[in-house]
Formats: sequence, structure tokens, C-alpha cells
Amino acid sequence: MTTGTEHSETTLALAKKEMRDHLTPAMSSLFTSMSSRDVIVRATIFNSSTGTTAGTTAMQLDGYRVVKSKNVHFMRHGQGFHNMLADRYREEGKTWDQFVSDSRNPYVRPEILDAPLTHKGRLQAMALQPTARSLEPPVEVVVVSPQCRAAQTGLIAFGHMVGDEGGEGGKKFIAHEYVREESGVHVCDQRRSISNAKVEFPQVEWGGIEHDEDPIFKDDKRESKEEVGERIYQFLMWMMEREESNIAVASHSGWLMTLFNGVAISDENLKPWFQTGEMRSVVLTWMKKV
Repeated sequence: MTTGTEHSETTLALAKKEMRDHLTPAMSSLFTSMSSRDVIVRATIFNSSTGTTAGTTAMQLDGYRVVKSKNVHFMRHGQGFHNMLADRYREEGKTWDQFVSDSRNPYVRPEILDAPLTHKGRLQAMALQPTARSLEPPVEVVVVSPQCRAAQTGLIAFGHMVGDEGGEGGKKFIAHEYVREESGVHVCDQRRSISNAKVEFPQVEWGGIEHDEDPIFKDDKRESKEEVGERIYQFLMWMMEREESNIAVASHSGWLMTLFNGVAISDENLKPWFQTGEMRSVVLTWMKKV
């Protein structure tokens, strides 16, 4: 019996291609650069049933001391309309070059600016609810990308927290500019204005985002791995300073790929491509050079 959340063979094949598109020498160069910083981040699998949680897996590396560790549950958004469109293109035998503004590229169609979830994407987010409710220790705050599909996914998956007091502005959902997808060229990765997002998602605290209009997207240039990696690193430093120890993050495939392959020193099973509606639970450990 199908649930409507399954990934088709077309989706899985496209995921393999897009994973290869991201694993370039630029990713290796980013990892080398990040590994030389005064503060580095280690990512290991979280497993509450075996006691592998923050405070129990603070792996020490020679020359570093542990600063802090936290349990972080990373989600990729459910299927968006841009994902569905790309699947349809492939099923029709169409091909395109990634990150190129060309009429053959489904990701540059104007109709999918800040693409929302499809019905399948909402079902994928709903499928995360039992896991989200049962997490131990429970999640204290959910950080979402300001892009529509990620905000929807975070709110649906952690719907039991909607209306809870706490966090910033009395809300448990916080939008952060640096959690958004690698940006540029692909119209689906351009976000809507924050003034519009506030109307659609009043449950989310938007006050931490400085610019109403999108300050990152360029229609003729994709962000470099170095640029994406830098904002991921700055987000990790922001998260390190927060008081919460149990956090969920709703983001995107390229962003997550860069986090676990280019920024953090990660377990091998954290490095593969995230499928839509997938969540991985991780212990992040921040370590400082001594």
C-alpha cells in the first residue's frame, strides 16, 4: 500500500545527478578551508535509544577543546512544485544544464518563484510528525529557511509546537536568512518579501531578517560554494550561542549537502543527498583550537 510520500525512480535518479553536481573541487576546497578555522564543527549521528546525544558524544580532536554540543534535527523540505516540474521534464526526456538560465531549465520558470509544497510535499512533512513528537529530549525551537517550502515543512512537521510560547517574540519557530538554499539563477530559490511571508506565516518570528526583499538572489550568477559555506558557518556560530540544546532546522538539499560535506567534519552516513521530506538527527559539537 502506498502512502503518497514515496520517491519515484525519476526522483531518485535526479537526486544522484544533483548530488554529483555539488561534489566538485570547490566543495573539497571549502572543507579544507573550514577545517583550518579556530572553531570547527563535528557532526555525528544522534541516537536517543543508545544514549548517543549531546554531552555523550563530545568527540575530542587533538589540538581542540570542546566548547559546546547540541542535538539538531535537520530536515529537507517536502516536495516543492519545482521538484515536481523537474521530475516531469526528465520523464519527458528533457535535459538541462544546472545553474544556467536557459528555457530548457525547469528551475528558472517564473511561475515557481519561491516554490511552495505540492500535496505530496505536505504529506511528506506530515509523515515526519510522529517522529517530531517523540523526539527525546524534545525540540525547544524550530529554525526555518525563509523560503516558503521550508517554512511550510517546519510548521507541518512540528505542528504540535505551533502556538507554544517561548523562543523569540514568544514563538517557537524562527526564520533565519542563512538557512536558505544556495541561491542565484534558479528562480525557485529566490524568496518572496518578508512582509508577504509574515502574512502567510504569522506563527514564525521574522524579526531577525534584516532585508524585506531578497538580498542574495542574482538572476545571472549562482552563489559560490565558498559563499554558501560562509553563511552556513555563520549560522552554526549563531546556533552555538543560543541557550537551547535541542533544535530542529528546516532547510534545502544543496544547503544540507554543503553543510555535511563542506563545512562540518561529518560521519560518512550524513554526507549523502537528502531526499524531500527527510530528517536526520545529529549531534553537533563545536571545538576550538587550543
